Amino acid sequence: MKFRIAAALGLMTASAAHAEKPRLIIAISVDQFSANLFEHYRPTFTGGLRTLSGGVVFASGYQSHAATETCPGHSTILSGIHPARSGIVANEWSGTRGATPAVETYRDDIYCVEDETNPASTSRIPVVSLQHLTTDFQTLGDRMKAAFGKKTRVFAVAGKDRAATLMAGRHADQTWWYDSEQGKYTSYVAHTPQYGNVPASPPKAVSDANDAIAILLKSPPAAPELSTQCAALVKPMLISGSAKIGAGAVVPNGSAKDFRATAAMDAETLAIAQGLVNEFDLGRKGSTDVLAISLSATDYVGHAYGPGGPEMCGQMANLDERLGAFLNAVDATGKPYAVVLTADHGGIDIPERSHGGPGEATGRSSLGLGITSLNGMVRAMLKIDDPAVTAVTFKGGAGDIWLTDQVPADKRAMVTAFLQGAISGMYGVEAVFTRDEIMAVPMPKGAPDKWSLIQRVRASYMDGRSGHLYVVLSDGLSPISIAGRGYVSTHGSVWDYDRRVPMLFWWKGARPADRTEAVETVDILPTLGSLVGLKVPPASVDGQCLDLSGGGKSNCR
Repeated sequence: MKFRIAAALGLMTASAAHAEKPRLIIAISVDQFSANLFEHYRPTFTGGLRTLSGGVVFASGYQSHAATETCPGHSTILSGIHPARSGIVANEWSGTRGATPAVETYRDDIYCVEDETNPASTSRIPVVSLQHLTTDFQTLGDRMKAAFGKKTRVFAVAGKDRAATLMAGRHADQTWWYDSEQGKYTSYVAHTPQYGNVPASPPKAVSDANDAIAILLKSPPAAPELSTQCAALVKPMLISGSAKIGAGAVVPNGSAKDFRATAAMDAETLAIAQGLVNEFDLGRKGSTDVLAISLSATDYVGHAYGPGGPEMCGQMANLDERLGAFLNAVDATGKPYAVVLTADHGGIDIPERSHGGPGEATGRSSLGLGITSLNGMVRAMLKIDDPAVTAVTFKGGAGDIWLTDQVPADKRAMVTAFLQGAISGMYGVEAVFTRDEIMAVPMPKGAPDKWSLIQRVRASYMDGRSGHLYVVLSDGLSPISIAGRGYVSTHGSVWDYDRRVPMLFWWKGARPADRTEAVETVDILPTLGSLVGLKVPPASVDGQCLDLSGGGKSNCR
């Protein structure tokens, strides 16, 4: 499909000294864009990613916590605080739906940005809300509105609700995301304190995108042609008898859910972003505005096909091209702007493929299957005869494990000790930490590449919300025990292929620099704040301002 963003002018060069405060901050997250993926494809970029690579590049940015998932990762990018402090400790956790109970009951799935007290909400189809955030959570946009008043406008658009809302914050003017149940971009549905602002009607850019998607779903376009480099990676494989990967480019099929892994997904997100810039005159003289964008197709391609095949190769080319057209269009407005691009987490390829690409797993974990057996053992310990009773629950293939309220308070220490020992002896388990062990660790500081395993866990652990135990799988082991269609590869580990992400800062006149030090995504907010004259009290964030000057006058003051 022809990309609908006009590209009127060539991209700006980065040669002169930065002389003008940006009037528009554009923060871009590319979902599942690992540092390995960036480094592998960087020599091939010719569009927007090449332009941004001509600014200040931190190749070793870190989502420094253990819970390397979409919710925790996006929560750090424009808030400057770790998930343990923001409350967004995972994509989902166990709790109780409805009114908050008087005692802990870890039975139900709670989605990170839902209002589970609303009867209309489920973890799969949520009523989107920011009620789980702590009072410490303030995005760049929230802080700028508090400091500079209503003249600062904040807009966000993303392929996922959790990405858009957590980058936008509580006080964004508009927040839009793609809803795969409806097959269109949507926003909040209620005017209450725990929701964001609800526009009276969609702006033209959103309506145009939704119209375009409706046409695409009825008449899917042909799969994009692969480059010679990408075509060389074609190697069809059938994983676990149902997941076909490696056959070539992603083929659109008219499904509103599968649309998320197509080239059109990012194209429409960026079309909306550019439409918002023009329709609301973002970056107008006299104000500095914020536009948060999260591009989700890379994540869906990674999950469905793995990051090492022709599908991801094609996605990198599409992403680079679309970003180039978007930056061209913003450049055409003539307004000074600055861009930061990073990711919410990384990812690892499937163990069935060996090709020397951007990292592949060494095997698959059987932990998920083992938890079923452990439930039976715990029921036997507690003399529970009903096989339907769940005493131990967890999400995904590793990470948090909760004891439900079926485990009496006076038996929890015994059951916790049993589980720690039993799980520690399983294949592919690196470590198992208890709640008490994790909470005894001070919040980590310093170079994130030097943190111990338990320090990484501590950075995304919140007592009362995170699990009673935390399981760390061995380095390189995929938590997916049995792959299926749309889910052959994932992320979420404590290891650097999931934690390490690129951080690219660019504006007109930025002095190109490739920086090698390990930094954190929580450093982004204080760094951007320094560019727009926003005072960020050091105690209010976990990150620090990064000097982007390259030896000149520091932006950090």
